[in-house]
Amino acid sequence: MFSTTLRKLRAARLALLLILFFACSGEAAPILYIVRIPLVLGEEAQAVLPDGKTIPLGKVAALPTSSRWPGYTASKWAPPGSVAASAVNAVHLTLSVEKERGRTVSILPRHTVAPAAGEQSFIALDSPAGTGFFGGWAPPVATPVLVQRNGGALVPLEERGLPREGDTLVFEVSESESPYLIDIENRPGGRVLGWYESGPRLLARVIRPLKGVGRFGGTEFQNIGRIRANHSGVIDVSTTPRGVVGGFQILPFLHSKSQEMSSAWQLTQWMIIASPTDRPLPGTAPLFSSNLVPGSQMTDVLWDMWSTYGRKPLVLCRRAGGAWQRLPEASGRNDSALGDLTHLRIYSPFTEEPQKGFVPETGK
Repeated sequence: MFSTTLRKLRAARLALLLILFFACSGEAAPILYIVRIPLVLGEEAQAVLPDGKTIPLGKVAALPTSSRWPGYTASKWAPPGSVAASAVNAVHLTLSVEKERGRTVSILPRHTVAPAAGEQSFIALDSPAGTGFFGGWAPPVATPVLVQRNGGALVPLEERGLPREGDTLVFEVSESESPYLIDIENRPGGRVLGWYESGPRLLARVIRPLKGVGRFGGTEFQNIGRIRANHSGVIDVSTTPRGVVGGFQILPFLHSKSQEMSSAWQLTQWMIIASPTDRPLPGTAPLFSSNLVPGSQMTDVLWDMWSTYGRKPLVLCRRAGGAWQRLPEASGRNDSALGDLTHLRIYSPFTEEPQKGFVPETGK
C-alpha cells in the first residue's frame, strides 16, 4: 500500500515538473521534448513530449564509476553541463572544463565502441547505434543537462558533477534559429554560407578543401550523405551505407591546430574552415553547436511526419560544378574519392512543415 502511494506521488511530481519545464521555457527557444535517463540498471530511458506522451529509448545497461579527464580536445568548447557531442555511436557530455581540458561522461549504445569515452566513464543504453537517443531523438550540441536526485530537486549537471546511481539525467531539447541550408564552396577561400529566412550570412571561409574519404569510426552506423557526428569541433559526414566504414570531416581552424588533429594538414579527408571574423568557430552555432544531429533512420518515428522526415540533416554535393546530387559512395581510405567535388550543401534539421501557415495570394 505504502509503495503504491509512493509511486503515485513520484508520478505526480514528475508530471508537475514536466509541466513546469515546457511552460517555463519563456522567450528562449521552445522545448521540443525532454529526454530522461534514469541511472538505474534495467530502467527505461524515455523521450517526453509536451503533451506528456512518452517514447521508450532503451533500457539502462551500464553505469559510470568515474568521469574522464582530460577528455577529447573539443569537449572544452562545449558549455559545462551540456551535450558536447551528438553522434550515432555516442553522446558525450562536458561536466566541467579544468586546466583548458574538458571533463566528460558519455552515453553509448550497448553494442558499439566510442574511443572518446573512458572505460568506466559511460552510461550504456540497450539501443541500436544510430537510432533513438543516437538518431532521431538525439540532442544537439550545447543542449543543457540537468540532474534529478532520487526523484527530487533538479540541479545543473555542472553542479552535480559525476551523476550517481539513482539520479536521472534530464535533457531539455530545443530547436534554435538555424539556417535552413548551408552551402560550402570547396576551394581555398571558398564561402560557407548559411541561408536564413532573412537571407544569406557568411559563416566561414574554407582554408583547406576536401578531396578524400577515410575510415572514421561510427560511419558504419549511418547512411550516405548523413551526419555521423557533430561536436563543438567537427562535422562528420558518412559516405557509405550502414554497415560500411567511410566518410569525411569538417574542422574549424582552431581545432585543426591541436595535436589531436595534426594529420588534417597532411591528409585529404578533412576540410578546414575559419571564421570570417576574430571570433573562433569552435563551439559556435550553427556549424558546431545547437543545430546538427544524426537524425532519424531505420525504425525511428518521431511525433509526426514532418519531424520524422525533417529531423535528419542531408548532405548533397556538386561535382565539377555540375548539378546538385547525392554524395558518391566511397569507403575506407581513398585520398582522391572527392577530388572533383566543388560544392557541399548541408540541410539543417527541422520539425515543422516548411510552409506551415503560408496562404498563397488568390488575386482577389
